[in-house]
Amino acid sequence: MEYLKAFVVGGLICVVGQILIDKTNLSPARILVIFVTSGVVLGALGIYEPLVQFAGAGASIPLPGFGNTLAKGVLDSVNQEGILGIFTGGVQAAAGGITAAVFFGYLIAIIFDPKTKR
Repeated sequence: MEYLKAFVVGGLICVVGQILIDKTNLSPARILVIFVTSGVVLGALGIYEPLVQFAGAGASIPLPGFGNTLAKGVLDSVNQEGILGIFTGGVQAAAGGITAAVFFGYLIAIIFDPKTKR
């Protein structure tokens, strides 16, 4: 049942993204920013965490989950370190994901020959 919940919630997040691509003139970069920002806002308001508890990776892996991780990191760091936590908390919380994205992106770029679309 856990896999089904993750699949449905993650799929619904993807459906929203696809609708934004198909029905608006927003660029993919703007849609990415909307998703991350919505995760930050929903995470800061405490709304996103129950969704993560319900759907697990279906809510924590997509882009709003990254925003939620940033928001949680900032809130935790501010509580521990004070105002300096605003600048350091999000990056500390998301460091593993950021590092993995850079590493695997570099690895794939070495293995394959990326070309710009025309």
